[in-house]
Amino acid sequence: MSGHRHDEQETDAAADAAEMFEPPAWDEAYSGDEARWSGRPNAQLVAEASALTPGTALDVGCGEGGDVIWLAQHGWRVTGADFSANGLARAAAHAEAAGVADRTDWWQVDARTFDADGREFDLVTTHFLHPPDHGMVDVVRRLAGAVAPGGHLLVVGHAPSAAFTHLSASHRDAMFLAADLLPGVPTDFEALVVEQRPRTTVRDGETMEVHDSTLLARRRG
Repeated sequence: MSGHRHDEQETDAAADAAEMFEPPAWDEAYSGDEARWSGRPNAQLVAEASALTPGTALDVGCGEGGDVIWLAQHGWRVTGADFSANGLARAAAHAEAAGVADRTDWWQVDARTFDADGREFDLVTTHFLHPPDHGMVDVVRRLAGAVAPGGHLLVVGHAPSAAFTHLSASHRDAMFLAADLLPGVPTDFEALVVEQRPRTTVRDGETMEVHDSTLLARRRG
């Protein structure tokens, strides 16, 4: 009986994890007044976009808009995309408060079914998007379709690490190395960065090192 209960608990945990990859869970997460994220831009975005000439950008999985706002403050015209309507509403309010509403717009879309539909951007970026069932390769392929000739694709995620033992097995399994994404990069792209970059973070008051799997690719003009 105890074994059966353990199986039930694991099944429930897997179901809970699966729900966290769906819009309703994130709409609920963004429904309160408390900020979910720090609002600071992601480190690898700052490192890479700072070296690029500002143009048009698309941030997929933008959440509360920290990266969108940073890009807009640095001269980009930015579209923030997310599958959570509540997240996008928060992001728009944050952009308004930051004084960059005129440089931003918003697009409700699921990265797993994303279709650029002819729209092209000089920079397409996504940070810490981890669809289940190793779906990130397909997401990369979809996002690459939105990159203009001469433009860049920047994909950053969590590299597998013992630091994430607090997460469910489903969440850990969705993590990836940068090289794992290369099958999703079209042949007219040149991979410029394919590496795991160390980053220091603080969780529960403890400082630890994690690695950001970082893929930067340029579409040939």
